[in-house]
Amino acid sequence: MSTEPFVKINTRKKGIAEITFFHPAHNALPGTILSKLAKTISQAGQDEAVEVIILKSGGDRTFCAGASFNELVAIQNEADGKAFFMGFANVLNACRQCPKLIIGRVQGKAVGGGVGVAAATDYCLATKFASIKLSELVVGIGPFVVGPAVERKIGKPAFTQLTLDADQFKTAEWAKSKGLYTEVLESTEALDERVLQFAEELCDRNPEARAAIKKVFWDGTENWDQLLSDRAAISGRLVLSDFTKVALSKFTKA
Repeated sequence: MSTEPFVKINTRKKGIAEITFFHPAHNALPGTILSKLAKTISQAGQDEAVEVIILKSGGDRTFCAGASFNELVAIQNEADGKAFFMGFANVLNACRQCPKLIIGRVQGKAVGGGVGVAAATDYCLATKFASIKLSELVVGIGPFVVGPAVERKIGKPAFTQLTLDADQFKTAEWAKSKGLYTEVLESTEALDERVLQFAEELCDRNPEARAAIKKVFWDGTENWDQLLSDRAAISGRLVLSDFTKVALSKFTKA
């Protein structure tokens, strides 16, 4: 595995496109990688050779630790704050607008924005190591941007619990019981085998039916371009609050 951050796409037989993102800091993603990830998902969605997309990350025990902490602490004004939080908003909207079905492959922990990415896939499989946490309230922000995607997948009661238990990981089995994961596998090897098997099964289905059912799945989210932009603005404002500055300074010193 490379130690340099990347987003890459690899198309397998039957038109299965694997989109992989990676950052050496536990897959905490800077704006440049988030932008490239959103663009890659959108491009794969328009590629006639692509039938089904698998969305995955590199590394072993962390699927995605959210957005780059270094970029978060460097925010100086509301405009920069909103731009920062739009990183994951753009990825979520790319998944939503992509006409191809997206299978999530979550091999390890998902935190913050990582939970949002998992929730934005159409069918998500994970290992038993794929615990989840929405930690935003700990630093005085809140999961405003990823909230619509997470709530859509697991419901408001579970989203509320996950949001308020901001310093606690929930197990992969908990996430499965709430509908975030469809299956929980014992190992990464078993996960990869099952993900590929399911992708191949989907490729055998009528492509017109797949495209039509994708629209049905996301019915009612047509306002997300504006909604997620508004939510990013809320986070961009809160990150400049005195509470959040103090909270972030504690992490910086740790």
